[in-house]
Amino acid sequence: MNDAAFDDGGRLLRARQVPSPNCDLRPAGSVISLLVVHNISLPPYEFGGDGVLELFQNRLDPQAHPYYATIRGLTVSSHFYIRRDGELIQFVPCDLRAWHAGVSRWKGRERCNEFSIGVELEGSDFVPFRDAQYDELARLTRELRTRYPLEDIAGHSDIAPGRKTDPGPFFDWARFRAMIAGAQA
Repeated sequence: MNDAAFDDGGRLLRARQVPSPNCDLRPAGSVISLLVVHNISLPPYEFGGDGVLELFQNRLDPQAHPYYATIRGLTVSSHFYIRRDGELIQFVPCDLRAWHAGVSRWKGRERCNEFSIGVELEGSDFVPFRDAQYDELARLTRELRTRYPLEDIAGHSDIAPGRKTDPGPFFDWARFRAMIAGAQA
């Protein structure tokens, strides 16, 4: 299925493309049915820099910040990243498996990376997200639903309870769900 918003591999044409090597093929027969919402900032609690881009591209300098040495060698990615100003960046085509969920389980299924799309919001568990981020996340969700049979939306904390806390207590689920209500494809 090809929607005009996406190329044949699942790249959203309007998103800035910053390819990550941290991805691979989804298992044969995988159906993308889950959207996972995360938060991230690098250095922690600092916004606007290139730390996240560098992490997802395996270019993070462990000498650039004390925290970076603690995550040296980490190979992770996400499909999308929404900056505080609403800029949308895509690291991994949706048809590929990004490495965002880690050890995870949703509705009895393990390895959520196999059947999910991951979206990172620039933020932390300790500050509210911005209007531009909610607007972009809602728009992205509507676009994804035109191409993929998304049945569920969950936070990283929902699929990895006890291990992860994001998107955190400042993510307004009611607001987000109201914004996408009626957007079922």
